[in-house]
Amino acid sequence: MVGSALMKALVNNGHEVTVISPFPLKKPINHYRDITTTKIWHEVDRINANLLGYAQAGIIESIKRTYEFGHTIVNGTLSDPAIVKLIHSNEKFDLIVMEIFMNDAMLGFCHLFKAPCIGISTFGASKWTTDLVGSPSPPSYVPNPFLGFSDRMTFKERLINTLTSGTDIVVEHVLDNPAQTEMYMKAFPDPKPPLAQLKKSAISLVLLNNHFSLNYPRPYVTGMIEVGGMHINRVPNPLPADIQSFIDNATDGVIYFSMGSNIKGKDLPKEKRDAFLKVFSKLKQKVLWKWEDENLPGKPSNVLIQNWWPQDDILAHPNVKLFITHGGLLSTTESLYHGVPVIGIPVFGDQYLNMAKAERGGYGLSVAYAEISEERVSTAINTILHDPQFKVNAQAISQRYRDQPINPLDLAVYWTEYVLRHKGAPHIRTASMDLNLVQYHNLDVLGLLIGVPILVVHLLVKLICRKKSMKPSKNLNDRKKRN
Repeated sequence: MVGSALMKALVNNGHEVTVISPFPLKKPINHYRDITTTKIWHEVDRINANLLGYAQAGIIESIKRTYEFGHTIVNGTLSDPAIVKLIHSNEKFDLIVMEIFMNDAMLGFCHLFKAPCIGISTFGASKWTTDLVGSPSPPSYVPNPFLGFSDRMTFKERLINTLTSGTDIVVEHVLDNPAQTEMYMKAFPDPKPPLAQLKKSAISLVLLNNHFSLNYPRPYVTGMIEVGGMHINRVPNPLPADIQSFIDNATDGVIYFSMGSNIKGKDLPKEKRDAFLKVFSKLKQKVLWKWEDENLPGKPSNVLIQNWWPQDDILAHPNVKLFITHGGLLSTTESLYHGVPVIGIPVFGDQYLNMAKAERGGYGLSVAYAEISEERVSTAINTILHDPQFKVNAQAISQRYRDQPINPLDLAVYWTEYVLRHKGAPHIRTASMDLNLVQYHNLDVLGLLIGVPILVVHLLVKLICRKKSMKPSKNLNDRKKRN
């Protein structure tokens, strides 16, 4: 959704785009060419069916599974017949725009087509993006995405944050780097540089699906640009007639319930599904539920089910009072843009972090997946529906978020064309990318500044002690001579 919004905007600016994706446009657009990957669907469906199990996993297991998820996506894409054909073609491109999410092996496209590369992070800023352009991520106030901490951490939280970030680095080196290198070596023809070298040189700039009004302030180098919410319709599209009528006639308001594109409502265990049905049946509000089946046993009359909804346009309707979500970044961004409070059921990745922010910001509540019950769901829904402060807080953030000098999509197009105009814009590349760990953290300089004084003091103390030890023996010899 984020990537196609940028590609459509580039087409409107006169560019020819080729898009590798398992999501081809439903309505073809001139100068927008889809290369549809289909092989990946079998693996993704298998993973998605098990995503709810991720909610029970610990931090280390979550990190491990996330990397494995990335490996599945990369391998399924690079081995797809349509992509193999593209790799061995003689096609030429002026620029590569690539989503960055545990897919280092795909940097091979940048070398293959000898073109500058822009990264898009639909995930926002993370280690996977900051490492590509040298942006700092101090664990003292930048929370790890696998944790629910804020930017103002206690000592204990800073300790846990640092240890988790260190664990992430270890898992990356032990599990991810070898797998990504193997896929890169297998997919792209020789001669080619080492993947580690590409990671330091391939990316010119990263577009972040984030904005400081929605997240915590943090340092960025010149090559990281916030364009959060560039996929959101600034002018809502008309809703289908049946949905429009359903929402318009909801005198007590509407609750929208969707667990995103990966987690399917129909995969909820029966006891959790029934908990929602019992709560919904007692509400005055109407409910739109993303349900991927034609039937929902026990469905109350105030519930409308559908396997897909125009989410952005639904959230824009003033009758929508609450959004029940998995807490993904796109969903929370859309809800905040439209000023709609949320109840989050985090399952995977940054969803925990997003919902922790929602609770601290006073525009949402989090319900642990393992704690879903009729009582827990009912309490959360009624708390938000009957406490106007949640709506007030969501609308306040919406006003801050909308207060931007330029539309995020226009900003993304500008920087994309900037990289094109300046042939990769090497002048914005930070020197930190050329430093090793010791140099980057100035450990050699600190070692000199601290070590030399310690050495000098040590030598002085040793010299003084030596002189003191010599004096008694000299005095003893003098006494012997006098005797």
